[in-house]
Amino acid sequence: MSKPLVLVRRLHAAMAPVVLAPLLLTVCSGMSYRLLKDWGGLSRDQVHWLMVLHEGEWLGSWAEPIYVLLNGLGLLWMLATGATLAGRALLRKWGQGEVAP
Repeated sequence: MSKPLVLVRRLHAAMAPVVLAPLLLTVCSGMSYRLLKDWGGLSRDQVHWLMVLHEGEWLGSWAEPIYVLLNGLGLLWMLATGATLAGRALLRKWGQGEVAP
């Protein structure tokens, strides 16, 4: 495996625990908000607390945009590095004849 790919793998593994909790909070609160509002019949006011969690409002007005920015960048980083690692693994298996083209 090439040195840049090893570095990408190490950075991906190092960032995973850092971005896990904020991304889980964002996904779970966003899905819960939408499903409880649309399918659960709850009003916007009844589920607003989920939007407060989802958007990072609980951090205060100065930290909310930072939370959103870092959460988005963390997700993009994990997607890009994960896709790179998965693509390389798939290409390696394809080259060895383990995966049909």
